[in-house]
Amino acid sequence: MENKKRLFIASAMSLFVTAVALGIRSGFLDSWMEEFNISAVEAGWISSAFLWGVTASVLLFGLLVETWGTARVVTVLFISQLAGILLNVFAVGFWSLFLSTLFIGIACGCVNAACNPLVTALYPKEKTARLNLFHMWNAIGIAFGGLMVFFLNLIAVGWRIQMALLLIPTLLYGVMFFKQKFPATDRTMLGGSYRDMMKAIVSPLFIFIAFLMILSASVEFGVNLWTPTLLKSAVIDLFGESAFGSVLILVWISLAIAFARLFAARMVRLLTPVGVLFLSALLAGAGIYLMSVSQGWFIFVAATIFAFGIAYFWPNMLGLAADRRPMSGALGLAIIGGMGTLGGAIIQPVIGGIFDRQLEQTGNNLAAGAATIQYIVIIPAILAVVFAIMLIQQRKK
Repeated sequence: MENKKRLFIASAMSLFVTAVALGIRSGFLDSWMEEFNISAVEAGWISSAFLWGVTASVLLFGLLVETWGTARVVTVLFISQLAGILLNVFAVGFWSLFLSTLFIGIACGCVNAACNPLVTALYPKEKTARLNLFHMWNAIGIAFGGLMVFFLNLIAVGWRIQMALLLIPTLLYGVMFFKQKFPATDRTMLGGSYRDMMKAIVSPLFIFIAFLMILSASVEFGVNLWTPTLLKSAVIDLFGESAFGSVLILVWISLAIAFARLFAARMVRLLTPVGVLFLSALLAGAGIYLMSVSQGWFIFVAATIFAFGIAYFWPNMLGLAADRRPMSGALGLAIIGGMGTLGGAIIQPVIGGIFDRQLEQTGNNLAAGAATIQYIVIIPAILAVVFAIMLIQQRKK
């Protein structure tokens, strides 16, 4: 297609904006609670609205991509993103903040529902490599958002202005998508029916891949979202009582993920997608353990190893589903992405419960955080065994 590059860049930009919006909003919670007299429970509901929006929209629009077409789902993506940003900029209280977060979650779901199958359709011979390159912009967006909030807060730029800045890239990718011709999904190009698609989705292999996605995403979301809490005491000698040190670790992890995904094509060609997933599980497990026993600057070394591990989980699981069950189509990719979100949601209270128990037993934040992180090592260890078995079977065939 003549507009292949344009569609890929627009897709990457939409993912980048969604990631930045999520990254910077997490830094606004304290300001919202103070300005609008919002309780911690209400702040929790505002944060959870993103997850509700993602889960509902990724499944709904994953199905509608096959009937509506990609262009209409991309339109919903743009409108939801725009509505979420504007509602946030002109927020007056709880409900406007809740709805703005919900709309941004819907936009994120639409990105996964529309743009994942779009990328695989644009590059049918290099699906996994291109999905890695596409999702590189998610990591860049999270890192950019974290740094943006930190530095703009230093010069007293308000949260409304920070959010309004996202209107520029949003309008830009909207223009790039406008009146473009979109390719058919994998299922359509293969001539498959809806019955074929559902048959592929309920196949044992697809269900097994979806289960592995839950596990792999729980490692990524579990450590990343709890990093500021679990590692704050471990870097206190470097950055003092400020939470910036632990947030900086999260930014560093995101940048390392983006760097790793930049070279994903070579890794996939060298090791195959399953081989890359096996290596990812080993690195993720090693990185998590090293982070639990490290302090000071060495934590950043451990975080780099961990980042190189989780960098390939999400896009390679999508690529594995697209390669092994292409007839599952856009809905199949949406379901795999939804399982990843589900994995992230499931692991959060589990980690919180472990941390509470460890804190109660040790009475020390540093020891409790280290012990909690070590429990997470179990998941990549299981994944390493599973991917090793899959790799052996693949080589036999």
